[in-house]
Amino acid sequence: MNRAERLAFIERMLFRNSSTGLRAVEIARACGVDRRTIYRDLALLDKMGVPLLQEDGRFCINREYYSANIRLNLNEAVALFIAARMLSRHAEQQNPHVISALSKLAASLPEPLATHVNYIADSVRAHPVDRNFVLVLETITRGWLERRRVKLWGSLVKSGEISVHEFSPYFVEPTANGGLYAIGFDDLSQSVRAFKVVAIRRALLLDSAYEIPRQFDRRHYLANMWGITGGSDARTQVVLAFSPDVTPLIKERIWHSSQRIETLDDKRCTLTVQVNDWHDLLPWIRSWGAQVEVLEPLALRRELADEAARVAAVYNTAAGVR
Repeated sequence: MNRAERLAFIERMLFRNSSTGLRAVEIARACGVDRRTIYRDLALLDKMGVPLLQEDGRFCINREYYSANIRLNLNEAVALFIAARMLSRHAEQQNPHVISALSKLAASLPEPLATHVNYIADSVRAHPVDRNFVLVLETITRGWLERRRVKLWGSLVKSGEISVHEFSPYFVEPTANGGLYAIGFDDLSQSVRAFKVVAIRRALLLDSAYEIPRQFDRRHYLANMWGITGGSDARTQVVLAFSPDVTPLIKERIWHSSQRIETLDDKRCTLTVQVNDWHDLLPWIRSWGAQVEVLEPLALRRELADEAARVAAVYNTAAGVR
């Protein structure tokens, strides 16, 4: 490889090994050059603004100050804008990093796209930000990146009581209605759990490391249309009955990894799923209107019945009906 290719290769190596660092001899061996060449390359990377750290003869990149360079074509940049826009519109909590990403994305776009993306970034920037939520998310993200355990405090169980967990974050996953979950191994329950980030009040990065088991199957969590299935002690069964005219649509899709679909004698169908929090399903259930009936759980059924009664009262009052 030429020097430009070698510099890019070294930068990628150092970034991927930021937690442990690399010795000059290891970098030289990977690049097929001598150590003196590597020292000159590292000095040049430092002059170019790559935030390098050296400790005990090992080199690494300071990830807190590192900005990754990504080359995107126009359509890829627009695709990222659309994804960021959807996230900013539906997220339960605003994330200032999304706003920063939109601003940087606008700088790489031609007009009139750049003006529009900047306008969106400015409009989102006016929304209030929960700084504690952002700090918790940043801490979990760093633990995920550096494979370090995180201590969590929050209402992470159904009872609502504050509990303390030592948690190994495997990954972070959003839901269709704007929720955000951290999935990983929970030492308290000795199982893989899904914790809603908004329910975490405090997070502390620990020094202890962890490894994701080779047998861990993340597809179970990524296949869900909405909601995240938590540990076995956190699941709630939801049973929905759909009208005959939408039954074919319900049957032809995978809505949740735990789903079970059955056809009833009256040509309706039931969709049964196991979820961590049925509140995540509310926007989706509402979108079906009178074409769906909640059979279980009773609390969800009552929630929608009360909501329908309030809506009916509003419209009846507006129409002069008593």
